[in-house]
Amino acid sequence: MRWKGGRQSRNVEDRRAKGPVGKGAAIGGLGIVLLLAGMFIGGDFGKLLSDLGQSQMQTPSSSGPATPFEPTAEEEELVAFTKTVLAYTEDVWNTEFRKLGKRYQEPVLVIFRGKVQSACGVAGAQVGPFYCPGDNKLYIDLSFYKTLREELGAGGDFAQAYVIAHEVGHHVQNLLGASKRLHDARGRVSKVEYNRLSVRLELQADFYAGLWAHHAQATASILESGDIQEAMNAAKKIGDDALQRRGGGGVRPDSFTHGTSAQREAWFRHGFNTGDIRAGDTFDERNFQRVNPR
Repeated sequence: MRWKGGRQSRNVEDRRAKGPVGKGAAIGGLGIVLLLAGMFIGGDFGKLLSDLGQSQMQTPSSSGPATPFEPTAEEEELVAFTKTVLAYTEDVWNTEFRKLGKRYQEPVLVIFRGKVQSACGVAGAQVGPFYCPGDNKLYIDLSFYKTLREELGAGGDFAQAYVIAHEVGHHVQNLLGASKRLHDARGRVSKVEYNRLSVRLELQADFYAGLWAHHAQATASILESGDIQEAMNAAKKIGDDALQRRGGGGVRPDSFTHGTSAQREAWFRHGFNTGDIRAGDTFDERNFQRVNPR
């Protein structure tokens, strides 16, 4: 991916120097469960945390003197990369929202280490990158890039860019009202139906990631040979079916919350090929079946 020398977003909050939050901020192992069920938490992260019960969420407290923070050169390059990709998403979505006659509200991206306090609760690095609609912020521990590369076999800088673009996609959904569909359905439909709606929301975020890549390439020529394949490979590695097999259990379609590998690849590809936000309504059954892999 061609990113060096590009504009870096100012909408980044770097909390790495603060270190992990205190011991009282445990999340009851939820992160490990989510890692196996699907890396990208997305628009309903607040619901997932609230299921633990607020009594399990203690106020972050100091756990002793802070360890001096000395970032490596490699880590600082990842910070620069992340800021640049976020800037590319800002450029694309500002333009797309103007086409819709709307104003895009740029999200803040929080970089943290270990655990972090968000408006959705306390989360650990194990949950992977997430978007919290309560504060309109994206959260990422940079160690996730290593996890993506070494544990999931999805290396490459554009695989990392796909991660960011997917989470920005959840922010777009929050602004346009798609996230509200899932929120409104909570407690009103069966768990299986709720999971089905969650899959639709996640696949739309994949579509938005592809749409972003389409327009970023058209305006800034960011793509190099193999970049789209890197994103598609990442989508393949984090499909619900792939992660369930990786976890050693059987594949249980009724428990899917993010979509199969084939679905995630298909919707990213659809966004990249069309570049048309109108083509990304995953909640429209006819449109969904038209794109959904057979």
